[in-house]
Amino acid sequence: MSDDAPLAERRERLVAEVLQTSGVRDERIAAALRDVPRHLFLPHLPPEETYLDDAIVTKRDAEGQPISSSSQPAIMAIMLDQLTLAPGQRVLEIGAGTGYNAALMKHIVGPSGAVISVDIEADVAEAARGHLASAGYPDVTVVAADGADGYPPGAPYDRVIATVGVSDLAPAWLQQAGPGARIVVPLDVRGSQLAVAFGRAGSGGHWVSRSIAPCGFMRMRGSLAGPERTVVLQPGLSIMLPDGFTLADGREVDGGALAAFLDGRPAEFTTGVRTSSMQVFWGLGLWLATSDPRSCGVAEERHDQDAPGRLAQAPLRAGGLLATAGIVDSGGIAVLTADQPEPGQLMLGVAGFGPHGPELGAALAAHVQAWDQAGQPGAARLHVDAYPRSSPDEPAQVRGALQIERPATRFVVYHA
Repeated sequence: MSDDAPLAERRERLVAEVLQTSGVRDERIAAALRDVPRHLFLPHLPPEETYLDDAIVTKRDAEGQPISSSSQPAIMAIMLDQLTLAPGQRVLEIGAGTGYNAALMKHIVGPSGAVISVDIEADVAEAARGHLASAGYPDVTVVAADGADGYPPGAPYDRVIATVGVSDLAPAWLQQAGPGARIVVPLDVRGSQLAVAFGRAGSGGHWVSRSIAPCGFMRMRGSLAGPERTVVLQPGLSIMLPDGFTLADGREVDGGALAAFLDGRPAEFTTGVRTSSMQVFWGLGLWLATSDPRSCGVAEERHDQDAPGRLAQAPLRAGGLLATAGIVDSGGIAVLTADQPEPGQLMLGVAGFGPHGPELGAALAAHVQAWDQAGQPGAARLHVDAYPRSSPDEPAQVRGALQIERPATRFVVYHA
């Protein structure tokens, strides 16, 4: 199918931007991005808007929270690169979205390969089938089912990829994976999300990370829905809490009280730390997640770009989304803020809100400075080992490692 010249030019610019942003050099991925028409997977939008390197929400729940989207192309390229796709492979995808990622994979594995995509939402699966057919990929199989069960009729798979955030590895995925399989998932690590490419540890019963990259995806729903949760403070403003989060006094987080705190005057702190927005979320965010049980993320959607918003100084800005990290406890919340003294560089600060805002702010500033003194470690220095409950292997004892217990898997997270 040929596009008119303006769309072809926009697509070519998108490919150039994606390759530059992601660092991906695989020409098969670049060719798929050039050939697969993204606008056919987002027919409700003007075609020119679909060729931006942005995630696009396509479905929300009753509270207005996003539950399905077309992911940011740069993140898609990174995860496809982690997947190491090749012609002839059989691929299982968990989370169909619009069908665009499945089309990219089918383009790479070719006529001799197969792509099966599973989504828990029947209407999402039906729409994805229509998009794939209109784009010239009717041979991708889209199944409406709980992705935690995989898809046994298509097994064994050479590659398994989840395009929704997960907190565990479903036993079905491991059982349906072939001997040399690779599994790529956006794994929740105490509120931070990492795209982890797992491979088998030789003949052992556990899996080890082959590569790790920062990412951000909507959480999986259904029987494998993670224990992490989002508390809506008010429409468009929410806080993300990690697994097992509790306030010091044992009470639940009060969204209304936090929203009121954020309306107040903050206690402000300087840190003297310069960094980038990527390092904040995939370095400092993970540092906070593994070192302070009060860690959290805060996000705000702004439809009016001129409105100040509660997170006006947030270190991450993407389209109409503002996001930051922080710590929260009874009586207050402290979040990271940022000034931009020069392009690509942030000067980090802290704002503490509520009666306990000053003490939380001081603690958060101390975390920022400790991370900086450690060399601003990020995802590139991380390793994640996964030990299925069915495996006879015992987790390795690594000094300073974080061990995360999930129903089906024990994860060991550590810096190299």
